[in-house]
Amino acid sequence: MSIVSGPARTIVRTGGAVALGAATTWVTRAAWGLPVALGARPGALRAAATGSPQFQDGKFVNAESSPVLPPGTGASILRQVLSRGDRGRPHGQVPLARSGRVPEAAADLAATWYGHSSALVEVDGQRVLLDPVWGHRVSPSPLVGPRRMHPVPVPIEELPAVDAILISHDHYDHLDLPTVRSLVRTQTAPFVVPLGIGAHFRRWGIPQDRVIELDWGQHTTVGALRLTCTQARHFSGRLFTRDNTLWASWVIRGPQYRVYFGGDTGYTTGFAEIGREHGPFALTLLPIGAYGDQWPHIHMTPEEAVQAHRDLGADVLLPIHWATFNLGFHAWAEPVQRLTVAAAAADIPLALPRPGQRITNAEPPPIDDWWTALTRA
Repeated sequence: MSIVSGPARTIVRTGGAVALGAATTWVTRAAWGLPVALGARPGALRAAATGSPQFQDGKFVNAESSPVLPPGTGASILRQVLSRGDRGRPHGQVPLARSGRVPEAAADLAATWYGHSSALVEVDGQRVLLDPVWGHRVSPSPLVGPRRMHPVPVPIEELPAVDAILISHDHYDHLDLPTVRSLVRTQTAPFVVPLGIGAHFRRWGIPQDRVIELDWGQHTTVGALRLTCTQARHFSGRLFTRDNTLWASWVIRGPQYRVYFGGDTGYTTGFAEIGREHGPFALTLLPIGAYGDQWPHIHMTPEEAVQAHRDLGADVLLPIHWATFNLGFHAWAEPVQRLTVAAAAADIPLALPRPGQRITNAEPPPIDDWWTALTRA
């Protein structure tokens, strides 16, 4: 005897079909655009790498030994993933600043931080956009991956006209396909990128005359600015790939002012070399977040960022790579809290703007502690 009647079985089967259909729809949406978002095919990437001193044994390498994950760290990472909860998120809404559209670039020096590593620098009357990421997730999927923890301070369509767009490397929190496509429509500036990323752009249908691809030590000129590709200590990859495009930092040199953009990097002795060759810098933008004992070579701690700033021979430090995406295991405000202590001990002036806030003339405004109120007890 069956307790469940025929019609009930039909209902169960129908419900199962609905659930399966919903799951299939979710997977389809999660994978939407995935092949394109992954970037260039291996053959195109190898062709771009040929001849670079940084490309060895089929991959790009750092100047110093830099294992992404030292041996024995896998179990530690898993434990922290399972136990971190929401400590990496702010307790409340991140306050945004809206500077408004500036009709002309600052004749001297200005910078606007949009969150994470995205910023706009104005150097001697020209504008350079750095690692622009306006996406909701830093992921190839619209449904899976780290989500933005505060809105973008300004719509991408309201950005002023820029003279160049610099990309540090191809990780999703630094190279966002939807943002690139929006900038192709709304801006006329070239994308200046490390080796291999040009192949991604060609895969995405970006006009070749909009892309300038450089190796470490190479430079290009845009107006009165000289943009030099310099080393970083990191890695690259779009989901299933690793180290088949180059990562970089950038020197922005104008007639009067010089700016250093660190992108994403671990501490390296190369900072001192860059400082000797290209400094002194009026402003550095250096990463301070997503560090951890699990990957000590590829992300700097706040204290290492202070040392890097000193190595570079720089004046004002504007921290980046924090506050916007939960990419590490530390508390949300820990990077800036540690940075303020280390910078005070080293007598280094900091610029600590809210996302969207513009600072001018390389003179940081008085520090406004806007993060403590968002820190969890």
